Order: sequence, then structure tokens, then C-alpha cells
Amino acid sequence: MTTLRTTPAPPPPRLPVRDRTAALDRGRGGVSPMLTRLAAERATGILIRERGTLHLADGKVVHAESPAAPGADVLLAAHGTLDADVWRQALAESVSSTAGAGTGTRRLTGAEAVHRAGRRLVAGGLLTPGALEMCRLTALYDAAYFALAPSSTPGRFRYGTGDGTDEALGVPREPDDVPGDPRPVPVAALERETLRRRDLLHRIWPHALPDEVPLTREHRPSPPPLPARRQAVLARVDGIRTASEIARELGRPAFHTLVDVRRLVAAGVVSPCPPLSFTGSEPECEPVPGPPDVGVPVDAFAAVDAVEHVDPHITLLKRLRDALEAL
Repeated sequence: MTTLRTTPAPPPPRLPVRDRTAALDRGRGGVSPMLTRLAAERATGILIRERGTLHLADGKVVHAESPAAPGADVLLAAHGTLDADVWRQALAESVSSTAGAGTGTRRLTGAEAVHRAGRRLVAGGLLTPGALEMCRLTALYDAAYFALAPSSTPGRFRYGTGDGTDEALGVPREPDDVPGDPRPVPVAALERETLRRRDLLHRIWPHALPDEVPLTREHRPSPPPLPARRQAVLARVDGIRTASEIARELGRPAFHTLVDVRRLVAAGVVSPCPPLSFTGSEPECEPVPGPPDVGVPVDAFAAVDAVEHVDPHITLLKRLRDALEAL
């Protein structure tokens, strides 16, 4: 009998596998993987998200806007620092001076118009540089907190429409006695502050429902004593206003108002209106009765749980979206 000796076939080549360590490093984007990548690229442009926009110049944030947060003009005019009409006039002059500069000059973005209006007021002695910068940074961090909130839609970035120097943007330079451009904020610092604020709100009250829906009072026989700041917020709780609307009326940062609202909810004197209670133009919101020494009643907790329940398929899709943005 003849024995045939065969050599074993070589094993098939291994499929290419992505380096998990490198993938994790790219995906570890903190609050927003896309924003972290844009900072690493030193990108200039506007990041548009579901709840606000961030203006970047050379990878740093120079301006932020959100419908949920009052702008710097509201903060300046709230307590008599600046008259609202004076601000509107400075803003109009900034826009009109650029409009007549020639056909080769592009239009100012909203952030650039605000910055130039502030510089005009400082140059005219109507506003101090410190007050302008404090209000600008307060409004930036406030709006960025909402703009960087978890969203159901991916962000978009428009390159080349940021807020760098006037010469780079084709915008006529202000006179030499006008203060320079505002100091940009590093993305890492902005993300750290955003995470710190989220953690603070969670420690006060773990549910986010009071941040977004109209608020109503809880009638208690003996309400706890409240500081004047929280009393001003409570006075505007009427079953119709949201926390952002109360902040705009008071001329306060929206995040600071969220802190007061969650403390009021934790104290049992305010509760969120149940969701899906809107009929027509006004919500049907009545305080849910409960024991006087208990914060939010059981029915309100059920409403929170119903809102915060997330389908696992949606969670998976969001994780896939974040991973794709990090590539």
C-alpha cells in the first residue's frame, strides 16, 4: 500500500482588526466627540447642534448661542448695567458699518455683530471691558451647556464661518482705540465645566423634567423658608412658564435658574407639569396633591419615569452615531 503524505494547508489570513486602544482614544470625546475632533484639527467654523450653536476659531470656542439661554445683551440690560436701546443701537451701527464697506466684504455672523457692538460700547465709555467680558463669558458657558446637551440628531459643522480676526474674515477693522477680540475658551475647559454643571444638577435633583416643561406650585401648609433669589423664581412659577422663560424674565443665566428650580423641586414647593398635558395654546397643569413633607408626589415620579424611559434600540443608534462622529 502506498501512503500519500500531504502537507497541511496554511491557515487563512486573519481579518484586519482595528486597534481597540486607538479606537477608544478617538472615541473618548467627552461631551461631544465631534467637538473634540474639531478642536484637535484647530478648525474654524460653526458647530450646529439640536439645542444651540458653537462658534469656533482655530479650534477654540469664541461664542455660543441657544434658544434656552439669554444672550449677553439680556444679562447686560437686566440690572441697569446697560440700557437695552443703547445695545440695539450699537448692534445696528456695527451691522450698517460693515454693509457699506464694499462688495468684497461678507456679512457679519450673529456672533461677530455682538462682539463688534460690545467693542463699540467699550470704546464709547458706555461699558467697561471687565463688565463686557464677564457677561460674554457667562452667556457663552450658559448657552454651551444647552448646546452640548444630549441630542437625538447629529451635529453639523460649517467650515470657514467662524469668528477670527477681522482681517482674516474680510471685515473692516474697528479704530485702533477699540479693544481687541474676546478671549476664546478652550474646548477642554468648556467640556469640563459642562460636565461639572450636569453633576451639580444631578446631585440637587436627579430628574431633568423640571428643566424643560412648565412649572407649577405645590401648595404646602408650611412651606420652607426660601432665600430671596429663589423667592423671585417661585413668584414667576404659574403653570405656564418654563425655567428658561423665567431666566429670561429675570435677566439671569438659564443654568443658574435651573439650579434654583431643582432646589425648589427638591424642597417640595414646585413640581413639573406632567408631559403631554397641552391642549391648544395653554397647558393643562394642576398641582398634584400629596403629603406636605414629601417633595414631588408619586404621580409626578411616574411621569418622569415615562419620559426618561428610552428604547434600547434608540440608545444603540445614538452610540453608533457618536462612534461615527469620532472617526
